Amino acid sequence: QVQLVESGGGLVQPGGSLRLSCAASGSIFNINAMGWYRQAPGKQRELVAVATSGGSTNYADSVKGRFTISRDNAKNTVYLQMNSLKPEDTAVYYCNADVLPGGTWRYLDAWGQGTLVTVSS
Repeated sequence: QVQLVESGGGLVQPGGSLRLSCAASGSIFNINAMGWYRQAPGKQRELVAVATSGGSTNYADSVKGRFTISRDNAKNTVYLQMNSLKPEDTAVYYCNADVLPGGTWRYLDAWGQGTLVTVSS
């Protein structure tokens, strides 16, 4: 079993900052990409940022220059530093990872339970 557990969501005023964390646990042999998605009320889930195990990153245009994704591969953890937050960033943020469980040969598309980020004054 592989689990992704997010933390760090909450209420923040416009212009403020939050840092999300997501730790993968369980029987894990390797993790390729780790990333963050978000889903706002009434909208489809969208990619926010992704980081490969080699260090490459990619961001949605709407968050470039404001959000930074980083990884600690030794801890199987991915972070999302969110600065200059806007009301339109309000959403449930989901962690996602491409995980190869121990003793298997097939990668799994693992998801966390989501953490709510609310940007409001």
